Amino acid sequence: MMVLQASLTGVLALLMALHVAWGIGLWLPIRDEAALARAVVGAPGRNRMPGAVACSLVAVALFAAASVLWWSDSTRRDLALAGAAAVFLVRGLAAWLPAWRRLLPVEPFATLDRRAYGPLCLAIGAGFLAVLLA
Repeated sequence: MMVLQASLTGVLALLMALHVAWGIGLWLPIRDEAALARAVVGAPGRNRMPGAVACSLVAVALFAAASVLWWSDSTRRDLALAGAAAVFLVRGLAAWLPAWRRLLPVEPFATLDRRAYGPLCLAIGAGFLAVLLA
């Protein structure tokens, strides 16, 4: 189980680092801000990345999710693991919902969402669920 926890922590740390980088204006892995926004946000008319506050809040949420994996066994830990699993699973499933696609139709985000972001969120959610049920 520790291998799964460490793997999830590593993935969440990488995602957190990306959001921190975006928050301070480092456009990775695409150097053009407008192109990066089209790839990771997907909102119509969006040519700029979200600001420092929004990116920082996501980074803090990812840090919090990773930290839950290492809490001592308790009811609060189980509730937090279930909550994290639910958030990631719902976000993962959203990638294939027509309403989500109408909200965020811009390419390449729409394709990346179905091929990478959605499956990644489902895998992370399943990992949290596995830790919860172990």
